[in-house]
Amino acid sequence: MTLPAFEADAAARPPRIGLLDTARGAALIAMASYHFSWDMEFMGYLAPGTAETGWLKIYARAIATTFLFIVGISLVLSSKPEVRWPSFWKRFGMIAAAAAVISIATRIAMPETWIYFGILHCIAVLTLIGIVVIRLPLAATLIVTTALLTAWLIDNFGTPGLLRSSFFDPKYLAWIGLAVMPDRSNDYVPLFPWATPFFAGLSIASIAIRTRLPHRLAALGTGSWWPARLGRHSLAFYLIHQPVLIAIAYGLSLLVPPPQPDPAETYLKQCNSACVMQQGEALCQSFCQCTLSKLQAQSLLTQLQANQIDVQNDERVQTIAGECSAEVE
Repeated sequence: MTLPAFEADAAARPPRIGLLDTARGAALIAMASYHFSWDMEFMGYLAPGTAETGWLKIYARAIATTFLFIVGISLVLSSKPEVRWPSFWKRFGMIAAAAAVISIATRIAMPETWIYFGILHCIAVLTLIGIVVIRLPLAATLIVTTALLTAWLIDNFGTPGLLRSSFFDPKYLAWIGLAVMPDRSNDYVPLFPWATPFFAGLSIASIAIRTRLPHRLAALGTGSWWPARLGRHSLAFYLIHQPVLIAIAYGLSLLVPPPQPDPAETYLKQCNSACVMQQGEALCQSFCQCTLSKLQAQSLLTQLQANQIDVQNDERVQTIAGECSAEVE
């Protein structure tokens, strides 16, 4: 490429938007605060299931939605007027490698709940899909976005389970997002429904790029703020922050040991956390309270929490589950 051509290409590129970097940095800070609540739960300061229920569950979903929305916008901005393939593959390789490291590390440290498809895995796959879609006419991006949003509305407010099948439950298919009961993981972010905010970002950025909006947003500044500087190093922050937070939580546990949790509260948190993956939250609360009462009445709660009962095969537990299912329906 000649110098004049290079300069013309650079002039056609969308400007760096400090506001977008700031939003990404703010999302990173929010993510770290949520992960610290998970670490405090892991160390015993919070009851099991706390980070996966209630307002913290909503908080986590809002953070993930924000991240993926920004990833979609950033992919469009970095690919105009044309894809800079060396930069694209370098960035993709870093994300994919980081995702692999997280899977390997958690498989060793937490084999029962290792991260087989977390947010970095999702970003890596969506990046490959997105780079193909944005090279098609804008209508293709809008159609995919509309289809995903429609599927999300059906899954949440239409007919629950209509789009899902137990066929997708194994790990090698659960990443698609249509599983009924996927294997538990400390970070599970499948393509559906999480492609929805990503494609929303693609659509909005693809429309905005046809106007002067990116230049107007860039003129607002904020690129020198420390959240913006943090947002420009999101992958490094993501990889570093959790080991640091776990170390802090562990150090705190040595200085101020966590209190012993209430067995009944612990059971309800765990039960609700597992149940809401399949049923509505209100139904799960009634079911879990019912099973708790019956387990306590038969003096089974202590044995259950000590892993002295095979939940899948114990007739007493199965009978209690069946009775409570019938009562709450």
